[in-house]
Amino acid sequence: MSLSGIMPPAHPFDDDKLREECGIFGVIGLSDAANFVALGLHALQHRGQEAGGIVSHDPELGFNSARRFGYVRDNFTRQSLMETLPGPLSIGHVRYSTSGAKGPTQIRDVQPFFGEFSMGGAAIAHNGNITNADALRRELIERGSIFQSGSDSECIIHLMARSLQRNIPERMEDALRRVEGAFSVVAMTRSKLIGVRDPLGVRPLVLGQLGEGWVLSSETCALDIIGARLVREIAPGEMVVISAKSGVESHFPFRRRKSRFCIFEHVYFSRPDSLIGGRSVYETRHQIGVELAREAPVDADLVCPVPDSGTPAAIGFSQESGIPFAMGIVRNQYMGRTFIEPTEQIRNMGVRLKLNVNRALIEGKRVILVDDSVVRGTTSRKIKEMILDAGAAEVHFRIASPPTAWPCFYGVDTPQREKLLAATMSEEEMRAHLAVDSIRFISLDGLYRAVGEAGGRDKASPQYCDACFSGDYPVAPSDQIEKGFALKAAE
Repeated sequence: MSLSGIMPPAHPFDDDKLREECGIFGVIGLSDAANFVALGLHALQHRGQEAGGIVSHDPELGFNSARRFGYVRDNFTRQSLMETLPGPLSIGHVRYSTSGAKGPTQIRDVQPFFGEFSMGGAAIAHNGNITNADALRRELIERGSIFQSGSDSECIIHLMARSLQRNIPERMEDALRRVEGAFSVVAMTRSKLIGVRDPLGVRPLVLGQLGEGWVLSSETCALDIIGARLVREIAPGEMVVISAKSGVESHFPFRRRKSRFCIFEHVYFSRPDSLIGGRSVYETRHQIGVELAREAPVDADLVCPVPDSGTPAAIGFSQESGIPFAMGIVRNQYMGRTFIEPTEQIRNMGVRLKLNVNRALIEGKRVILVDDSVVRGTTSRKIKEMILDAGAAEVHFRIASPPTAWPCFYGVDTPQREKLLAATMSEEEMRAHLAVDSIRFISLDGLYRAVGEAGGRDKASPQYCDACFSGDYPVAPSDQIEKGFALKAAE
């Protein structure tokens, strides 16, 4: 597709999940760094499937970039393209477009963004969401800035351009102090790789090492694919500046605050083979299933995951309850976004193009379906219908997260609040709406216990960002409040 094109609408059968908006990856000190970045982005593809971009720097050829729609494997594995991205320093970004008012993805919205400053060029890739982006954009435009994209991330480049600091890392510090919300950033100059996390550490970022080179990544699974060693997580509010000469230099340019890492990274966003806080994501999801079985037992014959994200929790539920685990639903692993033009007849097939029921296992059985979340409820209803059509005697939903009743404004594509099933219905009303025998969600305290907080959630000072469940926003979404969004009343 040409660089001037517009991305077609998102896959019609993937509209009922919360979507992390992007993944970031950067490498310094390795020959042909962009090739390592492409591999890293491939491992982070689950964090953004609409488009990807890579910027590299070569001492002789300067900065080069490529931005493409679609999967990393379909674009950044071509030798002809990768040869245009030489050098020992490179960063990359995979993007999942949001829906609604922002419209379809355009190539100008695909990161990394690049800016030319008096002291040289710099590229930046951002995971998260700037909650005061509208106010910043108005201010910057009034002062003469010309925006090239609809992305909130571009504000950072313009703020850097207006900074009076002496070098690019200092300008980035200056810019990010004006930013509210959530951000993990990888950036590059001609000779430095830079990584930053916001003071609350809402979005993830880790540091790795490969030989003499250094790596920054959204998740540890992307370090594994290139054979890099995990060094540590970038701390909330930390900036690391990495160069071939000085190695890793650490700064803390922001006022220290209590960490509020996104708890949904444990539930769904991160890959199960990643580590968060030194703990396996898979083990956490398994423990979620254990807690769920303790909180919401039910007599049944089979525990079946909704593939693939419900699998670890379903195994935990099965082992704790003693009810046999079975793959009652099988996923078609080769269902690509361009499989077929989504005509109305095809749309009506719903999830059947992606999932198929193992009738021989299901028929006549009382089935517990374990899923990671319920957002709009549309997919849950279709899956329930498939299970009943296969002859199940009963269908019970067990959900490995609390009810999602509030939108996220920190880098997750979330429907408006009135479209969230849990925002308008009680648990019993959701059961009736989905027409199932029972539905139960893990409690917020149960989720906290599963992620390692033995005492559950500290209501006075929560350990994680759980705003999508609790309505407790650690950073006020000022742009949304200006548009009329009503925060949860104090209890």
